[in-house]
Amino acid sequence: MNSASLHAIASVAYKEFLHIYRDRRVLLLLLILPPLFTLLFGHAFETSEISDVPAMLINRDNNPRTQRFIDIVLQNKTFRWRQASPEIANESDLLANRVQAALVIPQGWSDSLSAGNPKPLPLYLDGSDINTASAAEGAVQKSLADFQMKERDIIVENLPEEVIELGKKLPVQIRKQFVSLMEAWSAESKILYNPKSRFIDYVIPGIIGLILQLLTVTLMACTIARERESGTLYQLMVTSLKRGEIVIGKILPYLGVSIVLIAVITLVAGFHFHVQFYQPPALMLICLLFLLCSLGLGLLISAFSRTQTQAIQFSVFFLLPVFVLSGAFAPLEQLPQAIQYLSEVFPLTHFCRAFRLVNMYHAGAGFYLVDLIVLFAGALVTFIGAAFLLRKIEE
Repeated sequence: MNSASLHAIASVAYKEFLHIYRDRRVLLLLLILPPLFTLLFGHAFETSEISDVPAMLINRDNNPRTQRFIDIVLQNKTFRWRQASPEIANESDLLANRVQAALVIPQGWSDSLSAGNPKPLPLYLDGSDINTASAAEGAVQKSLADFQMKERDIIVENLPEEVIELGKKLPVQIRKQFVSLMEAWSAESKILYNPKSRFIDYVIPGIIGLILQLLTVTLMACTIARERESGTLYQLMVTSLKRGEIVIGKILPYLGVSIVLIAVITLVAGFHFHVQFYQPPALMLICLLFLLCSLGLGLLISAFSRTQTQAIQFSVFFLLPVFVLSGAFAPLEQLPQAIQYLSEVFPLTHFCRAFRLVNMYHAGAGFYLVDLIVLFAGALVTFIGAAFLLRKIEE
């Protein structure tokens, strides 16, 4: 890129920055097609119970009594169980095993019940979403309680009649079992990834993403439409400026404003809410790709909108489902399968997923590489589409 192109881009960027500076009006977002969104969101949230949580069950105690407990656990609809080999050594690495919970039945657990000194069951929970973690722990406790009641019934049914009548003469071992059965057995849970169970740590990517997307898409959507309405767009088209220079020049001011906005949000989150940010270079890359994708989307909307009103309408039509269906404030796994597929279209879905993988899971690039590729591809497609539409305007 030569100095002439840089000067042209700087000229367009300066002109666009003046528009931002002089327009002090508050941009109003108009509600579009409320019945459609009411149906869409209603179906997305009609089931409030948490179900089908991906979970791993490891049985290291091959015993008929243990199998009776497993039969009860497998009937619990909260989980979608996958039984793993007893030899597995990384049961606490939920991310690598692609589950949100792991329940381990240690060797000798059944014998510990018979001895009246039950071993706690190790239960590993993904604490990045505290609602799912709490529900999963409660479901395991309920399965243990159901099993405990059935075991107590079995023992009582198999006691001799004279022993029932002479309860005080029960063998010590049996009495220990009765005492154990009268107390709730428990799982020894360990919260991973979000050990303090802070909801703000989970939703901070959604807050950042929603604010950025609201700013970039709505403001960028009005930029070319505003030029078209005022007649200055055609003046730009007949100048020596190339379409690529116009696109880049219009994006740069909003990119700068958005970067400042990210800095402000992270400062507030860090100092006021005590949110810690890890791997800053990776987070910066994720934010940059998301910004470019959002700016390109806003520019694309602006390029095919005739007026600013149409641009805002198209923006709201896109943003409203994004707020709810992108996983910004609730895990996507709790949505119906068809809506999960739909959510993959939104850049905010990939932004939140990649941001959490870096900041909460401290994951390597291999875990969120696909999300980066999708964001980069989205930026390319939208920029090329906007440049193509500008070419159509020029013709």
